[in-house]
Formats: sequence, C-alpha cells, structure tokens
Amino acid sequence: MSLEKFYYDNKFPKLFAIACIFWGTVGMLLGVIIAFQLAFPILNFSEYFPHLAFGRLRPVHTNAVIFAFVGNGIFTGIYYALPRLLKTPMWSKKLGAIHFWGWQFIIVCAAVSLLMGFTTGKEYAELEWPIDIMITLIWVVFGFNMFATILTRRERHLYVAIWFFIASWVTVAMLHIVNSIEFPVSMMKSYSWYAGVQDALVQWWYGHNAVAFFLTTPYLGLMYYFLPKAADRPVYSYRLSILHFWSLIFLYIWAGPHHLLYTALPDWAQSLGTAFSIMLILPSWGGMLNGLFTLRGAWDKVREEPVLKFFVVAVTCYGMSTFEGPMLALKNVNAISHYSDWTVAHVHIGALGWNGFLTFGMMYWLIPKLFNTTLYSKKLASTHFWIGTLGILLYAVPMYWSSFRSYFMMKAFTPEGQLQYQFIDIVQTIIPFYVMRAIGGTIFLTGVILMIYNLIKTAKSGSFVREEEAEAAPLVKEYQAPSGSMWHSVIERKPILLLVLSLVVVGIGGLVELIPTFLVKENIPTISSVKPYTPLELQGRDIYIREGCYNCHSQMIRPFRYEVARYGEYSKAGEFVYDHPFQWGSKRTGPDLARIGGKYGDAWHFNHMLEPSSMSPGSIMPSYPSLFANLIEKGSTNSKIHAMRKMGVPYPEGYEANANSDLEAQAKTIADNLSANNKITISSDKEIIALIGYLQRVGKDIKLEPKK
Repeated sequence: MSLEKFYYDNKFPKLFAIACIFWGTVGMLLGVIIAFQLAFPILNFSEYFPHLAFGRLRPVHTNAVIFAFVGNGIFTGIYYALPRLLKTPMWSKKLGAIHFWGWQFIIVCAAVSLLMGFTTGKEYAELEWPIDIMITLIWVVFGFNMFATILTRRERHLYVAIWFFIASWVTVAMLHIVNSIEFPVSMMKSYSWYAGVQDALVQWWYGHNAVAFFLTTPYLGLMYYFLPKAADRPVYSYRLSILHFWSLIFLYIWAGPHHLLYTALPDWAQSLGTAFSIMLILPSWGGMLNGLFTLRGAWDKVREEPVLKFFVVAVTCYGMSTFEGPMLALKNVNAISHYSDWTVAHVHIGALGWNGFLTFGMMYWLIPKLFNTTLYSKKLASTHFWIGTLGILLYAVPMYWSSFRSYFMMKAFTPEGQLQYQFIDIVQTIIPFYVMRAIGGTIFLTGVILMIYNLIKTAKSGSFVREEEAEAAPLVKEYQAPSGSMWHSVIERKPILLLVLSLVVVGIGGLVELIPTFLVKENIPTISSVKPYTPLELQGRDIYIREGCYNCHSQMIRPFRYEVARYGEYSKAGEFVYDHPFQWGSKRTGPDLARIGGKYGDAWHFNHMLEPSSMSPGSIMPSYPSLFANLIEKGSTNSKIHAMRKMGVPYPEGYEANANSDLEAQAKTIADNLSANNKITISSDKEIIALIGYLQRVGKDIKLEPKK
C-alpha cells in the first residue's frame, strides 16, 4: 500500500502555547495581588479604583487561571497531539483560527466585564449571557474541527488520550448549557433560571464537574500523550486505561453535592454526592498509578530530565488531590473544611501542582520540538522546578494550618456556654498565614517568569517549524479485527459511538440528581412567611452580587451548635425559593450573613461600608466609597421585576408599573431614618441605600417562636 504525504501544522500549537503562558502569568499575578489584598486591605485601593477591589478581582483571577491558562494549555496539547495520534493534519485551518482568536476574545471580554461588575454571581460561571453564547459557539467550532479531524484520520484505533478529549468536550458542553440557562434583563444583566436549592445543586453539579472535565480529564489526555513521549516508554497498562476512563467519567458527574453538605440541600442528594465521591478514589488513583508506572525503569532519566520531574510531581499532586477530595466529602471532615481555607489549599494543590506543573513540563518538551532545537537551559528548568515546588508548599501548608486554627477557635465555648471568640478575633489570628500564602504564590510566579525567559531563549536558538512533513498509509475501509482483540477495540474504532456512550455515561448521574430536585415538591418545602424581595431590596441584592460580596460571605447557616450560636437559626430550604441566583457561598473570609437582617441598625451598615474597621476594628474588608456616589439604576427596575415574575416569583400582574414608586418610598424611609436617628445626611437615590435595604431584609422572613 502506498504511503500518503501530508504536513502537520505547528502554527496553532505555538499560538495556543504563547497564549497559555501569557494568560497564566496574568492569572497568577492577579492571584498574588488578591492574596496580598486579604492580608493588607489597604492594597484594595477601593477609594481610587473600585474596579480593582478583591470582590471583583477574585473572579477575574479564577476565570483567567481556569479558562485562559488551563484552557489554552488544553488546546495547545490537543492541536499538537491529535494530528500525530491520527496521522492527519487538523481538518480546517480556518476553524483553528476562529477557535484561537475567538477564545482569546472571550477571555478579554470576560476580564473586562467582570472588572466592570457584570457577573451572574455563580462561581466559575460568572460570565453574563452574551459571553456564554460566545463560549458555546467557539466550543462548537473547536468540537467540529476535532471530530472532522478524527473522521478523516489514517489511524484506525483511537488512542486513550483521544477518549479523554472526546468525553471532556461533550461533557463541558452539557454542563455549560444546563448551568447557563438564564433570563436576560439587559445586554449585560441576567438572572439564573433556577432558584435557591435547585440553583445551588445545578451550580455545584456544574462547578465540581468543571473541575472534573476541564481541569482534570483533558489534562489526563495530555498526560497519556506527553508523559510517555517524554519518557520514551509505552503507557504502563492498556486495560487500566480503559478502567480508568469509563469509571472516572461515570463516577465524577455524581459528586457535585459534596460541595453542599450540611446545607439546605435534601439529605438524599448530599449522601449520594458523598458515596460517589468516595468511589472516585479508585479510578483516580488508577490513572495516577498508570502514569507513574509508565516511568518504571526510567527513574535515572527522571533525575536528569526536568520535564519528567514536572510530570512526576504533577501526577503525584493529581493523586493527592483526588484522595483529599473524597476525604473532604465525608461529612465529619467536611464540617471542618467547608467555608475554610482547607478548600483553598486543596484547590491549589490541584491548580498549581497538577495543572501548573503538567503544563510547564509540556511546554519544556514542546517548545524545543516546535523550534527544532534543544532546551536552552536544563539547569534553569530544574531551578524552576524547585522554586515552583517550594511555592506550592508555602502556599498550601499555611492554608491547612489556618483552616484548623480557625475551626477550633470557631467552635470554642467558655465554661459558661458562651462563644469564646468573636469572628474578628479569628480573622486576626490567621492574617500571618495569609501573608505566608501570598509569599508562596509570589515564589511560584517567580518560577513562571524564569520559565518564560528559558523558553524565549530556546525559541531564539532555533527556527520555527511551520509545517512538519509526515507520511502514512490511508485508512482501509474493509477491516477485520484480529482474533482475540478486546471488546473495547470496537469502541475505539468508532468515534461517534464513543461520543454517544460518553454522553450517556455522564448524563445518567446528572439526571438522577437533578430531576427529583426539580419535580418532587417535598424536596423543597415552601414557607408561607417567605416573600419576594421589594424593588429596592432586589436592586440592593444586585449591587451585593456586583461587588462580589459572595466571594467572602456565605448565606447558609449549618445545623451546628457553634454556627447557630454565632449566626442564628440554621437555614431552611424554603427560605431561598425567590433567590435567583442562590447566595450560599463557598468561603467565609467574613461572617455568614444569612441572618444579618435587623441584627444591626441602618447606620451600622452605612458606616461599615464606608470604613469597615470603624465598626469592626481589625477588619480586612475593603471599603466601598463608590456606593455613596453612585445612583440606583431605577431604569432597570421594571425589567428586573418583569424577569422575576416570568420565572415564577409571585409579583402581582403589572407590578412593574408601580415598582419604582415602592422603591423610592422604601429608600426614603431608610434615608430619613439615617437622618433622624443618626444625623447622617444622604440622598435616598444612592446605591448604599439599596444595599442597606437588602442587608436588612436577609433572613428576616423566618418567624421563629421565642425561646421559653
């Protein structure tokens, strides 16, 4: 059979690699900045640059690291590995260009919009609806190009890395579409279609599996390609690869509810999330061992090659994170870890160790190949390895220490049965750990800068190979599988079947968890005293979300003695039926606000937002002077009420026409109260008035019987 000559196009691997390194540096720099902001609140500069306060920068950091750094890293690896595994060039250069520039445009739009305060308020899904649509379109372009390449391949069997790429693509599409269903209010404002408990379940079904199918499974595909290539050894076990793939994608999708333990989510859903999280240890460690055992007999090479050093630590961090994750899903462990810095440490072991080090190893291996040269300096690469490792340790260890210290202080009672520490006392004791974390992040970023220098020098020492010549035999249409071949080889030969089976496998868990929560009314019992937000309170809630208050404050009191004593009666599912989106939070840098309504006077909130330390000495919260100058956007009130009514919030028919009248009346009451009781003069049309209105409402709908 004659061989066909063709060319691999290295343009897009190079472009995505450059974008990956650039956005990774930006995202990590933002991480260092917000880490220092938590330790030294003066660095928020909110008086002069309100758009650069922690609440707005934090989602920019997370989106930059996840979708810009890791996303471009995924595309770098796929655009390089996929053609070589299939023995064919990528199907369309035009689609590749649309994908690259479209993704970079989305990243820029995301950063600008988040800094401007346009956010849905849902973690890792903060981007507003026009950007969500752009993401969907570009994801389809990428998928079409990938599958067209697969269908025109010259290699019959699909290698294990491609299984992970296919499952990642179809699952991310499903997660993004379901979680992004929202009701547009304006060009850059929308409300989640789901509310309260349902919104929380959908969000963490998405949030956990965004970690699974964006930060994990595609990177496992990269591991299965680049680690054997760098080690020049075959993958340890084909059978283990099959077991790893199918069990991982089936089990992962069920685990989202473990982010909501001890919350108002129904117990059956919490238990389901815990059970499947524990089962996840087996496939996760199967993948880790498959990666590490691939290096059997090559440990001398590991000692010499910095690329393999990065890969070994990356795979080890993957194993550590995927053991720690199921442990955090145990209720007794989760009681300590949730809302604490333990979760921050856990996430960054994965982000810095697994995603970061695997990306760095891939870049050190790939850039010399693209420029037909050798790495400029192995010594600098090894130095980067040790600097990065030190950075990870200095980041994570203080966060673990902080979480245990804060937990034991949080639950401490005096012999008389009173809480021993106020929340601000706990905050003050963990600031040194925040400083150490910031230093660790700075050290890690220093290693990245060293890598950039090394890679630039490498590129300059060679010449970019724009097209790489190759040849292979065409795919024969008539094919007879050899006797004794495994059943799985049939699936490997049929990419559409693999796609459909992957969708079915990941869809099962989502359907089992979501359908009962939406259709069985008993899962979310209603409470007659819970009423919709007034127009002023709704505007105030949107301001709360815009400023990113959910990044530091939860609104979910768990049924623990120390939480009830500190914050008030534990939260009920029926309290949140009108919350679009939910605001349960995932980290308490500040105290829980579920029962903040009526706890303090209007003047307290006024002064607290103007200068937090004046009301809470030692507070690390930034001030929000812009709220005292900005006017309430009354022009959006009608549209917001209309959107809420369409989603089932029981506002009277035609209430939109009277909404601003009610808003102005309630705002005037608050402004008059500030003037009469506290000698504070401020116009009733300022944003601070709306925020006070919202905060004074939160948690007051539950009518509790007085204790006898």
